[in-house]
Amino acid sequence: MLLVDDHEVVRAGLRAFLEGESGVQVIGEAADGGRALEALARLDAAGNRPEVILMDLKMEPVDGVQATRMIRARYDAIEIVALTSFGDEERVRAALAAGASGYVLKDADADEVASAIRAAHRGELPLDAAVTRGVLGSLPDHRHDDPAATLTVREQEILRLIAAGMANKEIAAELLITERTARTHVSNILRKLGLESRTQAALWAIREGIAEGS
Repeated sequence: MLLVDDHEVVRAGLRAFLEGESGVQVIGEAADGGRALEALARLDAAGNRPEVILMDLKMEPVDGVQATRMIRARYDAIEIVALTSFGDEERVRAALAAGASGYVLKDADADEVASAIRAAHRGELPLDAAVTRGVLGSLPDHRHDDPAATLTVREQEILRLIAAGMANKEIAAELLITERTARTHVSNILRKLGLESRTQAALWAIREGIAEGS
């Protein structure tokens, strides 16, 4: 994984306890979003592209939201976990819209951070409960209509699979459709629900009771 934070002491502390966690290997670090892109290019060229990035959101000159958007555009298979502070729901919402896979609080315990990284690697959605309520409240509120009713049966099925953390390739395999068809369905779901990212769609499904087991 790649560690991105503009405070050297924070990076050192995170690296120290993450390197002691099983299944987590820190292969690089960067002090801001721009340097993260440079580090990714070097690692990718060396055949050592990270699968997960732990990304601080409040950095200069390139913050975590901008970096997330640029990384997702170039390396769509990399999962990004936002590192945020309590009460910073606005940045979290922006990060999710930019393509972040989930988020964890800066003051979380070491095992919680490691668990979030492992969850992202598995394709799940690491969402800190202390922040989720504010983020859920920011999603489009359709109290007087039923946007889920505009979804086809197949789109509702795919929405449940998105909420389960499945990527397009996994959805395609599960439903015996092409990955391109799965991608088209996901785009249609986001458009109909007025959402910007898969993670927002998963959160929306959880809030509305559409996700499996919700």
